[in-house]
Amino acid sequence: MFLKNHVFSLIVGVSLLFFFGSCKSKFEKLRASNNIQMKYQEAIKYYEKGKYAKALTLFEDLLSRYRGTADAEDLAYYTAYASYRLKDYISARFHFKQFAQNYPNSQRAEECRFMTAYCFYLDSPRSNLDQENTRKAIDELQLFVNLYPESERAKEASDLIQNLRDKLEKKAFDNAKLYYNMGLPDDYRAAVIALENVLKQYPDTKHAEDIEYLLIKSQYLFADNSYAHRQEERFNQMLDYYETFSEHFPESKYRNELTGLRSSAEKKIAFAIKRVEEDKKLRKQQEEELGISTSISGQTEKTETEESTKNK
Repeated sequence: MFLKNHVFSLIVGVSLLFFFGSCKSKFEKLRASNNIQMKYQEAIKYYEKGKYAKALTLFEDLLSRYRGTADAEDLAYYTAYASYRLKDYISARFHFKQFAQNYPNSQRAEECRFMTAYCFYLDSPRSNLDQENTRKAIDELQLFVNLYPESERAKEASDLIQNLRDKLEKKAFDNAKLYYNMGLPDDYRAAVIALENVLKQYPDTKHAEDIEYLLIKSQYLFADNSYAHRQEERFNQMLDYYETFSEHFPESKYRNELTGLRSSAEKKIAFAIKRVEEDKKLRKQQEEELGISTSISGQTEKTETEESTKNK
């Protein structure tokens, strides 16, 4: 009985190995086949069934063998899209770009040029990460618009560029806010510089109200943490930012808060001027007292020298 069960288990195991082995070997045999036409047809079938990994493997095997043939263009096109369907955007944009360069007169050249840029777009990271790919995507999309200004895809490319620029704006704004949130005197000055740069670089930014609001607060805190003799100048700069903000956003939700800061800044300017004047008077008095002391000391030394000379 035991022997029969053991033989049965062995037969089942061998059958399963044979079954799975034959399934695997079918694809491997196809890969190893020299019948490139059959391999190409099967690769297309895999692609149409959504089996992009197997299709791509066969397409890549065929690329060099189809070079210069009538089907080479189709093969290059399918290879690019198989990578795209697998979300391998680095490989996809390489193949799309190669297609556009190798077949510039093809009806698909415009599409592949757009897909090159679109793969960069899809590979653009979140705004809190490094934005090198975002900038490359903008360059590629702008190149497409320049090459095909009348294309139906040019409008889509322009919209994608704006999305990417919005991301860069947010990245720059977030970096500036980081300085503000750190809360140290030097960091407030750094926040002012960073916020000014955001406004210069993105004059039409949708974050303008928030940026100018933080600019006023950063300058206020920077001035408030300064030495008295620098406060008048720095609070006045804050008041200049306030006037600009009031012109740009007269109905702002920050209006009451910033009006309070303006009043505070004006009082602090008056106090700083008074303190600086008092410090000047105190220094003058100390210098005068020091001058009298030095004069008396000098006169004493002169008298002692004369007396010494007489005694000699």
